[in-house]
Amino acid sequence: MENIELYIILALIVMIIVLILNTYRYYHGEKRKVKNLHRFANEGETEAQSTLARRYQKGDMVKKDCQRAAFWYQRAAFSGDKEAKGHLKNFFDDKKKLKKTKC
Repeated sequence: MENIELYIILALIVMIIVLILNTYRYYHGEKRKVKNLHRFANEGETEAQSTLARRYQKGDMVKKDCQRAAFWYQRAAFSGDKEAKGHLKNFFDDKKKLKKTKC
């Protein structure tokens, strides 16, 4: 009976370690993606600019920042992204209505 309890405890410890390692790899990979998005967006890649704007708007792996979201939507809109133009229009409409930028 003691052996079964020992195996169960060992199995739980192994599962917890695997979960921690997978979580670490996931977040490390996501941070690397954000870093690459910044690089590609600064190089003028329209899709990277829109994706980065959405991440700033939602606070996805970056601190939520409406001004940065608007900045990247603006750069993407100037590069010809129609979806970014719509988001930028919504930012300005909300600013006029509410006297502040709403994400």
